[in-house]
Amino acid sequence: MEIIKGGVCAPKGFKAAGIHCGIRKNRQKRDLALIWSEAPAAAAAVYTTNLVKGAPLIVTKSNLNNGFARAVICNSGNANTCNADGVDIAEKTCVLLGAELGIDPRDVIVASTGVIGQPLELEPIASGIPGLAAALGDSPENCDNACEAIMTTDTVKKEIALSFTLGGVPCRIGGIAKGSGMIHPDMATMLVFLTTDAAISPAMLQKALSSDVRKSFNMVSIDGDTSTNDMVSILANGLAGNPEITGDGPDFAEFMKALNTVTVHLCRAIAADGEGATKRLECTVSGAKDEDTARTAAKAVVCSSLLKAAMFGADANWGRVLCAIGYSGAQIDLAKVDVAFRSAKGRIQVCRGGAGLPFSEEKAKEILLEKEIDILVSLGGGGAEAIAWGCDLTYDYVRINGDYRT
Repeated sequence: MEIIKGGVCAPKGFKAAGIHCGIRKNRQKRDLALIWSEAPAAAAAVYTTNLVKGAPLIVTKSNLNNGFARAVICNSGNANTCNADGVDIAEKTCVLLGAELGIDPRDVIVASTGVIGQPLELEPIASGIPGLAAALGDSPENCDNACEAIMTTDTVKKEIALSFTLGGVPCRIGGIAKGSGMIHPDMATMLVFLTTDAAISPAMLQKALSSDVRKSFNMVSIDGDTSTNDMVSILANGLAGNPEITGDGPDFAEFMKALNTVTVHLCRAIAADGEGATKRLECTVSGAKDEDTARTAAKAVVCSSLLKAAMFGADANWGRVLCAIGYSGAQIDLAKVDVAFRSAKGRIQVCRGGAGLPFSEEKAKEILLEKEIDILVSLGGGGAEAIAWGCDLTYDYVRINGDYRT
């Protein structure tokens, strides 16, 4: 496998675009994105488990009942959630795009992100669709434009593409994501759009995505709030020409590896760009009796507000790590728990067997002042491992969310 350029445009037959259509007041900010496949594509998606769901998720879930799609359209600046006419707006968006691209409206994945409960007018989208379609292209710049158009409080674009081989045939997979705040998944939590030219059946594509998010996007937390509009979708148009994956086997396993490489990259990018964040946190829990135990413990650590605040202050307060694991529900033996912190400046052991160790506070601070911090936990009770991603909790998080709507 090799990381390549192009994002969602890297796989064969995919084009993208991003424009300003008028949903956002700032004309310098793109607010409408499109991804299109020149061939019918197998499609799969996972959605937020929040009972309050954005109208686009309802429409997309219905559209994907047959397991196929051709296009993704996403607006930023308005979540189209808790609006009386939200479903109608989302459905009409699909109809308008379908007419412009000459495809069935039911072959459209529709998504929105932004403020909840703010009325969304169809007119900017309707007037923007012709120009959006005309701007379609398969260059890295086209992917950049689409990536920019789905951003809200994000400060950086999040995209990746990867080449890999299935059955001796070169294939590609790419993705873009937005996510900076209101991130605490029980599925996935953000908007992520993935494309691949690999041939894989809709059933196996859904199996791959549903399985992957348990180890990737479900393990990211910024602030403990599960969004109403979270969705991860993937299109697979088969234009690479590999033998279609219709069941388990070596090719499916290789596809899963490629998919996970892409999703983990995006997880790390989202965690690093958490609202107000200055540091990306990565907690690895090893020595667990099973994966569920490892996941539960790792997620609790990156979700701890006290631990996140300590990391902001470069304070090696390892007791907050144990505290989080202790209330997580994970079954552990405290007498076997070890904790260490690591960064580009080195590694320092702070706890062994559930008790503190003498360590240099100066060295610990030097390690924790870096932008990427690893929290290493060994439970000493088995061979299972899990990784979770998060960020520090800063003054800027409160500032950003204190006036997000106004």
